[in-house]
Amino acid sequence: MEHPTNYTPKPPDLNGISLPDILSALTEDIAESLHDVWAHSRLDEGWVWGDKRDDTLRTTPCLVPYADLPENEKTYDRHMVITTLKILLAKGYRIEKSLDPFEQR
Repeated sequence: MEHPTNYTPKPPDLNGISLPDILSALTEDIAESLHDVWAHSRLDEGWVWGDKRDDTLRTTPCLVPYADLPENEKTYDRHMVITTLKILLAKGYRIEKSLDPFEQR
């Protein structure tokens, strides 16, 4: 596959989108869950904790509980969660909590 040389990212304009308080309150919880998904995947791929990231040795200092991550890593996770939720809202989706979290399964 050739790499395109004329690729221009066109992210959606989210400036007018704000998260309702109920979704804002979930940001940290979702960020922690996503970190756990990421860490589980890395461990399954043979990565281990190391004091620095090394793709060859498959080491990363981020294989720790979310609470122990450096603040810049938590900020990245939060930003991804907020952006994803805003994109869903911008595309017209409604997010609401079910009384029974297993109701949809």
